[in-house]
Amino acid sequence: MAGSDAFIGRLLVSTPWLADPNFRRTVVLMLDHHEDGAFGVVLNRPTGVDVDAVLPGWQACAAEPGGLFEGGPVGLDSAIGVAVLPPEGVAVPGVDPVVGRFGIVDLDADPAQVAAGVVGARIFAGHSGWGAGQLEHELDDGGWYVVDAWPDDLVTHEPEQLWRRVLRRQGGDLAIVSLYPEDPRLN
Repeated sequence: MAGSDAFIGRLLVSTPWLADPNFRRTVVLMLDHHEDGAFGVVLNRPTGVDVDAVLPGWQACAAEPGGLFEGGPVGLDSAIGVAVLPPEGVAVPGVDPVVGRFGIVDLDADPAQVAAGVVGARIFAGHSGWGAGQLEHELDDGGWYVVDAWPDDLVTHEPEQLWRRVLRRQGGDLAIVSLYPEDPRLN
């Protein structure tokens, strides 16, 4: 396997055969990966809850369709902000760059200042996490496709279409997988 940073800033797209119901048809933006484990957020699980209900002042920073997203099954009582940085590589107060144009938002920062400096942001309840070797095992078992992330993936206006759209843009066999029915046994 490539170096530990090979997954950071990339997407994990669940295969139709991934057994874990927490990750059914999910797209996960990977934010960290090292020998002790991995960490990311699910990009296509809006909750329908306004961000201001849990983090007053941050609703205006949330990209459309707005609202809080479920970042994964771990730590649902905590929040993480992820932003798309400007293409010019300009530093944005309150945002720590991760890789490429993705950054982690300091939720103690001034929301107006963050909103003014980023292309868009999402606020997530919880995150997705894997212990040492767990993600590698799931990859070996064919549970995930690893593909390049686009900045628009984080701030898509249609998160419910993201799984299909990301697979479709890969072309070939993955584009065909994007057409699989909800229950692949019916294909």
